[in-house]
Amino acid sequence: MTAPLLDVRRLRKLYQGHGRAAVAIGDVSFSCSDGELVCIVGPSGAGKTTLLRCVAGLIAPSAGEVVLGGVRVAGPPSGMAVVFQDYGRSLFPWLTVERNVALPLAQRGVPRAQLHGRARDALGEVGLGEVLGAYPWQLSGGMQQRVAIARALAYEPRLLLMDEPFAAVDAQARAELEDLTRSVWRRHGVTVLLVTHDIDEAVYLGQRVLVLSAAPTTVIDDVAIDLPAERDQLATRSLPRFAELRARVYGQIRQAVQRRAGAPAEPGSG
Repeated sequence: MTAPLLDVRRLRKLYQGHGRAAVAIGDVSFSCSDGELVCIVGPSGAGKTTLLRCVAGLIAPSAGEVVLGGVRVAGPPSGMAVVFQDYGRSLFPWLTVERNVALPLAQRGVPRAQLHGRARDALGEVGLGEVLGAYPWQLSGGMQQRVAIARALAYEPRLLLMDEPFAAVDAQARAELEDLTRSVWRRHGVTVLLVTHDIDEAVYLGQRVLVLSAAPTTVIDDVAIDLPAERDQLATRSLPRFAELRARVYGQIRQAVQRRAGAPAEPGSG
C-alpha cells in the first residue's frame, strides 16, 4: 500500500498555566492520501484550529507526531501552504496584489525571472488577472481571500491547509470560493485539509469528513462522502444523499455536545 502523504499519529496538545493544564487535543490520529480533499468539523471549542496549527508546524504538540511525505514535521515544512480565515491580517496592505503573491516565492528563492510570471498565473487562475496592481484594501473580502488562495497556489505546495477560509465573507462569495477551491484542487491534484464549522460546506467540498469530539478532542467519525465528483451548489445540495450525509455528521456533533454537557443523547441521533 502507498504511504499517506500526511499522517497524524496520536497527536495530543496540552496548554499549561496558573498551576493547571487544559487538554485541547486528547488523542487524534488520521491520514490523508496524496491528492485527497479532507474536511474537519467538530463542536465549537473542539480544538480544530489548534489541530491545524500542529499539522502546519506552527505549534509543537505535547505528544504524538505529524509526518508529511515521510518526514516528521518539526516546524513549517517547505511543501505546505496555509490559507487562514483572517485574510485581512495575512495580506500586506502596503504591497500590491501581485507583490503579495510573489513575496513567499522570493523568500523561497524562486529566480526573479520566474517570480512575477508565477504570481500572475496564479492570480489569473483565481479570476484576479486584471487587478495585479491593486492593493488588498481596495478589494472586497471575497477577492482578498482569492489573493490568499492565489498566493498558496503560486507556492506549489504538496499540502494545502485551510482554516475556516470562507467564514468571514458573505454567502454568495462563500459559494464562489467553495467552487473555486474544488476547481483548484482538481486541476492541481494538491492534497487539501480544510477546517470548517459549517457542516453543509464540509459535505459539499470533501471526499471525506473527519468529525471531532468536544475537547479533549478525538476523531469520532470518518465519513466517506460518496457524492458525484462534479458538484453544483444547487443540484448537489438537493440530493437525498447529501441530506443523509449531512444528518450523519450533524448527529455526531450533536451527540458530542450533549456528552460534554452531561446530557443524555437523544434516541436515533447518531
